Amino acid sequence: MDSTAMLGLVMLAVVALVVLILVVKTLYTVRTYTAGVVERFGKFSRIEQAGLHVLLPFAESVYFVDLQVKQAQFSVETKTRDNVFVQIPVSVQYQILPDKIYDAFYKLSAPQKQIESFVFNSILGHVPKLSLDETFEQQSGISINVKTELDATMSSFGYNILNALVTDIIPDSKVKDAMNDINAAQRAQVAAQARGEADKILKVKQAEAEAESKALQGKGIAAERQAIIDGLRASIENFRESVPGATAEDVMALVLLTQYFDTLKDIGTKAGNNTIFLPNNPGAASDFMTQILGGLRGSMNGGNGVGGVGLPVVTPAAPPPMVKS
Repeated sequence: MDSTAMLGLVMLAVVALVVLILVVKTLYTVRTYTAGVVERFGKFSRIEQAGLHVLLPFAESVYFVDLQVKQAQFSVETKTRDNVFVQIPVSVQYQILPDKIYDAFYKLSAPQKQIESFVFNSILGHVPKLSLDETFEQQSGISINVKTELDATMSSFGYNILNALVTDIIPDSKVKDAMNDINAAQRAQVAAQARGEADKILKVKQAEAEAESKALQGKGIAAERQAIIDGLRASIENFRESVPGATAEDVMALVLLTQYFDTLKDIGTKAGNNTIFLPNNPGAASDFMTQILGGLRGSMNGGNGVGGVGLPVVTPAAPPPMVKS
């Protein structure tokens, strides 16, 4: 290849390189949710939206501004009104306003630092006025206050504050343990009161049930005694009709004597009873009758007759005795 051809190839390569540089310097694209700030010789010229655009080569330059929602997270340490230090994490979601791209690009060099300063200022202006319990209760109110103040300030710089969320309130670990202990003690107190009320209700119900049982038992005993009296009355009347000349006293003596021997029979047939000595002479029945009538008269007259309560006292008679175990 001769020198002329070589020189032509070199010139062609130079021209192609120049054209490529001009194309690179002239054509550019702006992505969706992005704006292009164009400066001509260092001076603001215009704002370009998404799409393909042309620059004046070597005279204009473009800077891209992100219009998407961004999030910044901060942690603010402050003291409550009752002198408890807490950590308050705050998440701020912000976005550049499309109609204030110029302000957002030129007025602030470090927007996150500026937002952080305003967040600290807002938190430190509200939380020290609240107690620890009020801080927990008004967590959403703190978020609203931070957003309102931050939005009013940052809007002049071209930023829209979408949310300013207080995500947590973290007191010192010792304070947290103390709060848990207090809560546990209060719940234990409520549980103890509930158990006491339950025991009280149970005892009252048991007492009412016992009183009702006693009342029913008393009615049953009274009805039983009334039935016995009615039966005795009927027996006495029948006996007097069957045996002419028998008096009521004779009938009562016979009934009481019969009851007395029935009682002795029950005592003798039950296991575990003590030894009872009974007279075995032929006049024992007459003695029983005399003692029963004497006790009955003494009870009816209000005196201390034999037996005192209408029951005879068994006394030893002539030996030998009959033993019953």
